[in-house]
Amino acid sequence: MFSRRALRVLEFGKVLEHAAGFASTGAGRDAVRALRPSGDPGVVRARLDEVAEAGRFLRERTDWAFPRLPDPTPAVDRLAVEGAVLAPEELARLGALLAAARQVERSFAAPAPDGRSAPDAFPALGALCGRLVVDRAMEETVERTVDAEGRVLDGASRELGRLRTRLAGAHSRVVAHLESLLEGLAEAHRVAGASVTIREGRYVIPVRREGKRAVGGYVHDESATGATVYAEPPSAIAMMNRIRELERAEARETQRILRELTERCRPLAGALAESHEALVELDRRCALARAARAWGGSVPETGAGPLRIRGGRHPLLAVAGADPVPFDVALAPGEHVIVVTGPNAGGKTVFLKSVGLVSALAQAGVIPPVESGTRLPVFDAVFADVGDQQSIADSLSTFSAHLRNLKETLEHAGPRSLVLVDEPGTGTDPKEGAALARALVETLDERGCTAVVTSHMGELKRLASPDRGVANASLEFDGERMAPTYRFAKGRPGRSYGLSIARGLGFPASVLDRAEAYRERAEARLDGLLASMEEKERRASEAATEAERERERAKALGARLAEREAALAERAEALRRSERQAAAQARAQARRLLLDARKEVEAVIERLAARAEAEESLEASARAARKAVEDAAARQREAAGEPGAGTDGEARPEIEASEADPLGPGARVAVAGSAQAGVLVAMEGDRAVVDMGGVRLRVPLDRLEATAGSDVGPEAPSERGRVAPVAAAP
Repeated sequence: MFSRRALRVLEFGKVLEHAAGFASTGAGRDAVRALRPSGDPGVVRARLDEVAEAGRFLRERTDWAFPRLPDPTPAVDRLAVEGAVLAPEELARLGALLAAARQVERSFAAPAPDGRSAPDAFPALGALCGRLVVDRAMEETVERTVDAEGRVLDGASRELGRLRTRLAGAHSRVVAHLESLLEGLAEAHRVAGASVTIREGRYVIPVRREGKRAVGGYVHDESATGATVYAEPPSAIAMMNRIRELERAEARETQRILRELTERCRPLAGALAESHEALVELDRRCALARAARAWGGSVPETGAGPLRIRGGRHPLLAVAGADPVPFDVALAPGEHVIVVTGPNAGGKTVFLKSVGLVSALAQAGVIPPVESGTRLPVFDAVFADVGDQQSIADSLSTFSAHLRNLKETLEHAGPRSLVLVDEPGTGTDPKEGAALARALVETLDERGCTAVVTSHMGELKRLASPDRGVANASLEFDGERMAPTYRFAKGRPGRSYGLSIARGLGFPASVLDRAEAYRERAEARLDGLLASMEEKERRASEAATEAERERERAKALGARLAEREAALAERAEALRRSERQAAAQARAQARRLLLDARKEVEAVIERLAARAEAEESLEASARAARKAVEDAAARQREAAGEPGAGTDGEARPEIEASEADPLGPGARVAVAGSAQAGVLVAMEGDRAVVDMGGVRLRVPLDRLEATAGSDVGPEAPSERGRVAPVAAAP
């Protein structure tokens, strides 16, 4: 049982109001404001998991936004009433509901970044999407019929379009007719700057009162002074009546369209209501997920075990830019009550409310501003007595109001209760108050309640012991600056600093010295021990801080060295890559050069081989020609019985050169051993070039002989200009 009073003093409603600001719809904001803590561990776990899942969805779909959704609740409610006809704006809201459901389903259908389908990655959201109504045909029908401003569109039916076209023409004709009448009025009857206007839904023209009879017709209105009347001339009455008939026809057709579309939507009334609830629930979960991200929340563990809060903060301070100091509090097994002591304005009350808010928010399904590792028991009741509960209306003093609250707590608190008490026993005799506060703490411990009690009383500081479930704690205070640090310290009580603060404010020293003398020795000794402990802790903290700074400096230096080493390693690797690339390029270039050289060599070899083949072919041709000539000459000699023919048929003539008749170009000559004559073409040293039937031979001069009847001169026409290959004679 989370009482309304407890939630009020914890400012639970203010936190929900802040979280509601992250919702996209009015219904979603209302759903956030309506949240209340649950004492069912299963419900609490499910609520937190649903909000955490929505947070994952929003982190992975950063471009997703909740679709536009005007509140369709009145339209859905009226749709369930048989015979009711929805107004155009109500039908437009049903269309927006259908469009929103379709957009959410489409965005949810996209696979998650890890490749899983959305229902597998987000099962709770998948269950919500399963409740949505997606009817594209109905959505398009509504869009064609009405718009977001609640107007029935011309395209809703062919008849409506026809009627509106005729209406527009009729209006134009009436206005044109009245404008012509207005222009034809006598100057004495005309109102300066007058134009056609509307009175009582009919077109009229303004005229001076004196011209009323001249215009005639029906007067619908007059000016404040009575000098101008607004008349509908007789000639326009019939035209306006026709407009009225068309308007009534338009209204009948509009009503028919709305009734027909309402009847088409009526079977979906229940499903549309369910779809709207699912969208509102989605908006609520997304709003809570955004709020948790804003104040740095983390999903806590829930269930059995002692209270453990890591990095707890007050949610309103966490989002207000106040940079609150986080606190860690953990109850050991068997510990139930924490007594927090310390000076005023040290943050005890804020700490008390923060513990209560963290638990209340978590049990309402709101991820609280805590860090990972937080474990929260699920309480079935929270009791809070915080602040001044004085009530003038009930004639209650501050002390009486506190007693009433504590009475309720003691009547109902049990092992699964969270009890928050701020400064018990104040407002009465200090000794009696201290006795009452001690009895309260011991009773809460015996009942096994989880309780946080703040106090200034030294009596409560001495309750902590191994045989009790009571632990001391304090919120640290800087005695030198006389300012709180708001750091929570469990296991050590805090000092009140009352006299120290008074001394710092310039209180008379004599009075303070007398006050010191009146203090109980045990109390003074305890304060002395606490002061000594605080000083040692301060020095240890400073040493630890300095050591941490040194460690951070060493870490930073190590990081810089690591960065330099990494940079050097990267440069070395870059050099190695460059060398490998250069070597690879060199090998590739050498391979290309080798291939190019090989191609050149092969080309040269091919050219040489071709030339050698050509030369061999030419030489073979020359040998064949020479043999043919010699064979022919031998046959001629044999036929003529000439000497010189050997047994092998070859002629071997003797050449006798005549010094008196030297051979010259153009002379007919014969080659020794050949019967065929030729023409001497040229002399080349000791050889001669002889043309023998188109074949040129180089032969030694000593194998030539002039033939009989040699009368061919150097300019013999038959031989001039002929070009033939020259073969060397053997």
